[in-house]
Formats: sequence, structure tokens, C-alpha cells
Amino acid sequence: MARPVPAAFDKKKIVAENRRARFEYYIEDVYEAGIALTGTEVKSLRFGEGSIAESYAEVKGGEVWLVNSNVPEFSHGNRFNHVPRRPRKLLLKEREIAKFHGAVERKGMTLVPLSIYFNGRGRAKVELALAKGKNAADKRATIKDRDWKRDKARIMREHGKE
Repeated sequence: MARPVPAAFDKKKIVAENRRARFEYYIEDVYEAGIALTGTEVKSLRFGEGSIAESYAEVKGGEVWLVNSNVPEFSHGNRFNHVPRRPRKLLLKEREIAKFHGAVERKGMTLVPLSIYFNGRGRAKVELALAKGKNAADKRATIKDRDWKRDKARIMREHGKE
């Protein structure tokens, strides 16, 4: 019998978040992927250091790689320290990799990391999204909607007090 899939990902400790991604892209599907790390990278992430602001994922040779993510060197790492901006392999099933490859090649979509976190079992995970880029008009509409929601909440709050 198959193990039931949880509705949402079990995020215990979020290390890095790409908040700009939801503004820059239309998020289609979200996946959870493991990430292959060295010892000092894990220690650095556990201290809450790391950034995925300018990073992206790409499919190369039947594998998915997280490119341009920054995990700073561990302060007590001595000669065993890691390279901060090295490409890191993402651990996914073959079927998911094939799906990503098809979407990126045919549909012109992008693989965008949304966050890096530790799950309930203490494993480092990446929340990876298949996304389509927004144009300038779409971004303006997003800003307009966000401003209207903020104003609407303010008006409702003021009206409720009177």
C-alpha cells in the first residue's frame, strides 16, 4: 500500500526564501526536492545562512541542478569547507525530472526555487516550482491588486471601529 502524500510540505525551519519569485513568475506546480550537500554546507544552513535570491534550477544530463545558490562557508570549517556558489544536485524521481525537462524544453517554463528548509526529519529540502515569466503589464497588475487589498483592509478596519 502506498504511503499517503501530505497536503503541504512539512517545513520545520525555513532557511532561505525567494520572495521575489512569486512576483516575477506565475507559479504552476510546486515540488519538493532533496538537495545533495556536504557536511559544512548543512552546518551553515542550520545556522540560518544561505540565499537563493538569484538562483534557478536546470536539467542537465538527466539530473536537476540548483545553480547560483549561495551557502556561505562555515566559520569553523577549516580545510574541509565548501565552495559557496557551487551547483548542487537536486534529488528527484526520474518521472519528475522527465516532466521538468519536457516543460522547460517545449513550454518554455522555468524551474525556480521558492525556499530551502529542513523538514520534520531534519533533511534539507528545496521547494521547486515550474513557473512561467510575467511581463511588465502583469507585474503592474499584481502591484495594483496588492495595493487595493491593502487599502480595502485599511478601510474595513477604519469602518469597523466607528
